[in-house]
Amino acid sequence: MAEFHLVTEWRIEAPLAQVCDAISHCLYWPQWWKGVEKVEEFDPGGVDGIGCLRRFTWRGRLPYRLTFDLRVTRVVPLTLLEGRASGEVEGVGRWRFCNDGGFTVVRYEWYIRTNRRWMNIIAPIARPLFKWNHDQVMRQGAEGMARLLNARLVSLVHS
Repeated sequence: MAEFHLVTEWRIEAPLAQVCDAISHCLYWPQWWKGVEKVEEFDPGGVDGIGCLRRFTWRGRLPYRLTFDLRVTRVVPLTLLEGRASGEVEGVGRWRFCNDGGFTVVRYEWYIRTNRRWMNIIAPIARPLFKWNHDQVMRQGAEGMARLLNARLVSLVHS
C-alpha cells in the first residue's frame, strides 16, 4: 500500500463558527465543493456527531474517482473534527480550526494508505500526480467555501 501524509491550510476571512459549520455539515459539500460528487450518511452517530458514518465519492482533476467511508471519532466544537477512513483509502482525516486575528485558519491533515491495486502499482512514479490531484481538490474546497460564505480566501498552503 502507498502511504500519504497530506496537509492543507486555508486562511479565510469568515467567522470561525460559520467555517466549522460548513465543514461539519458535509452532506451539503456537493453543493459548494466541486470535487465532492456524493456524500451519503449511513449512521448519524451520537448527539455530538461521534460515531457518524458517511460515504464520500470524490473526483479530482485526474480521471478517476475515489470512494471511502469515514466514521467520526473525535469532535471538539470549534476546534477539531476527526475521522477514520476505510474503503479505497484507509487512515485518518483531521480538520483543525482556530482564529488568527480576523481570519479563520482551517488545517486539514490526511494520513492515508491506498487500497486500490492500480494506485499501489503506479504510486512509486505517480506519487507527485496523486498529491497534485489532492491539492487541486482542496483548492476547490477552499474556493467553494469562500463563495458559500461570501468571504475572502486569504491564503492556501499545501505541504
